[in-house]
Amino acid sequence: MSLALDLAGRVALVTGGQRGIGRGISAVLVAAGATVVTCSRSEVDDVVPGSAHRLCDVRDPAAVTALVDAVVAEHGRLDVLVNNAGGAPATDAATASARFHERIVGLNLLGPLACAQAANAVMQRQGTGVIVNISSIAASRPAPTIAAYAAAKAGVDSLTRSLAMEWGPAVRVNAVDVGLCRTEHTDDHYGGDAQVAAIESTIPLGRMARPEEVGAVVAFLASDLASYVSGARVACDGGGEPPVFLHLGRTFAAATSQEG
Repeated sequence: MSLALDLAGRVALVTGGQRGIGRGISAVLVAAGATVVTCSRSEVDDVVPGSAHRLCDVRDPAAVTALVDAVVAEHGRLDVLVNNAGGAPATDAATASARFHERIVGLNLLGPLACAQAANAVMQRQGTGVIVNISSIAASRPAPTIAAYAAAKAGVDSLTRSLAMEWGPAVRVNAVDVGLCRTEHTDDHYGGDAQVAAIESTIPLGRMARPEEVGAVVAFLASDLASYVSGARVACDGGGEPPVFLHLGRTFAAATSQEG
């Protein structure tokens, strides 16, 4: 078996694939030889070279079905779905409206499910296909100010395992639990270079991920190199987050040492 990561001849649909992490994923898939179609709710001026873009709100099941049908009509098949579209603004869970929570769960959980259902129908007919769900480390830890988002991502991780069991052997389904990643919005979100540097100092690998590094994990899962990987959650988080008690313990030890 060749160890080359080759996606030539495969058609991939990446939701939210022209900005942030999604843009890095799309670029890597194009570089690996895939035909890449992306979608979002709005037009995009700067499309990833080698990709095509369509409009679609993934929270609308009818629009999702129409999108998948259009991709298949144009390219003859659909081999890879990357459920990347998602996100949420920071909000106090105690005061956020029911409508706000509904929209966050719709975008981050129900949208991926609708896309997966539409893609699976095609892939089952083909006899093969791969679905990669972009999840978050927030799915497995407390996530104040993004509680609904974190709960939805926990649902995505659970959904991944269930769909992998239901839809195999024709379709493989995996999730990538992404940690902190540098995008065009990183400085705005975290408050500038000094704050970002302080946050990066807590990551075992010493920095946030680049979108293309997440894309490389996705490309691996989409390729034949991962032919026996299904129902998995792959952490792409630079080694994780150190427990707070370790920091507090070191701080206390240092203070005690100085006093002595």
